Amino acid sequence: MTIREINIPKRTIMTPGPVEVHPRVLRALSYPVLGQFDPAFTEMMNEVMAMLRQLFRTKNNWAFPVDGTSRAGLEAVLASIIRPGDKVLVPIFGRFGYLLAEICERYRADVYTMECPWGEVFAPEDVIREIKRVAPEIVAIVHGETSTGCMQPLEEIGRACRELDVLCVVDAVATIGGTDVNTDEWCLDAVIGGTQKCLSVPSGMAPITFNSRIEKRINERKKVERGIATEEDLKRERERAPIFSNYFDISQLMDYWSPRRLNHHTEATSMLYALREGVRVVLEEGLGERFERHRLHEAALVEGIRAMGLELFAEGRRKLPTVTCVKVPEQIDADLVRNMMLDEFGVEIASSFGPLHGKIWRIGTMGYSCRKENVLFTLAALEAVLIHVGAPVQPGRALQAVLSFYHEKTAVKGGVS
Repeated sequence: MTIREINIPKRTIMTPGPVEVHPRVLRALSYPVLGQFDPAFTEMMNEVMAMLRQLFRTKNNWAFPVDGTSRAGLEAVLASIIRPGDKVLVPIFGRFGYLLAEICERYRADVYTMECPWGEVFAPEDVIREIKRVAPEIVAIVHGETSTGCMQPLEEIGRACRELDVLCVVDAVATIGGTDVNTDEWCLDAVIGGTQKCLSVPSGMAPITFNSRIEKRINERKKVERGIATEEDLKRERERAPIFSNYFDISQLMDYWSPRRLNHHTEATSMLYALREGVRVVLEEGLGERFERHRLHEAALVEGIRAMGLELFAEGRRKLPTVTCVKVPEQIDADLVRNMMLDEFGVEIASSFGPLHGKIWRIGTMGYSCRKENVLFTLAALEAVLIHVGAPVQPGRALQAVLSFYHEKTAVKGGVS
């Protein structure tokens, strides 16, 4: 059997992840591989840690990537701090809240959940009230829920967790690098990001940061695991936790990312090059400027969607700036439209999950995909296909509305990219 050379089709990727990889990141991926203990490479590790602190807006000592997809970062943090029987509260407002709950259950936490309808977020006071009622050791919560296009306010929740001595663990996979994630100011104890969304790096690493409160919890467990505690403590811990991950043991990853460089695994060197360049691009643009760019192109997309005669699923203050969810018109096959956009135009948008599958389209404006030409092309493709399938849209209005929007912004600010 002869396998021909790979031939990647040209795509405009406007999903909530993965997104188009920045050209500088693609170039970085082509660099020669170094040994993981080569001084040139370990210096890169130090640089990545320093840049991740800026990205997460934290002074935490620990900020490094876990090798694996975003879920690897989530599991590493939760696996390393959960003691079987711990109470963990998970507020759920979409698919990825259920994922957090499942991970916690697998590590034998006593999981408490609270839910609100998909398309809504929690009032912070409701979450705080539930924290006081449950008295958990840990709150695990999603910041940006890509399944619904909603973003949960965290500042009040994080501060309440700190006051109540509860650890606050945040899934910021869809928000880091695209909208504000203020780790220290919001009193977040651990934050997990992703590479394949607003950082415009391929999937394969999960940047994390955590503070001394998390480190203390990890070290307490490490003492037991390494026999520093009493035999009675060790026996009790083994009875409570007969299964504990080796790969996702953050105590070992800390040894690897510390100056000691104790070997834990073979580092994904090329992915670290990519992450380093991706975060460097973010910081060169400036966090404030980058967040403003994401809001600008989100607003342009929304302008076009409305002008076309379509409705948004989530809007207002609860809307996630990096994902726009659009209601599918009645009698229209959502997947047929998506497939035609991909086949005829090379434009990819996403469906959703569970109760929203077939009812909304999800359009990402993230990272390098968040550009004027992508917004215009996506709207043109969506409008053309909807007209073809007989949807009740307003022909021609979307692009004209967006062109006027961009022209106005250009006149005010001197340019749009």
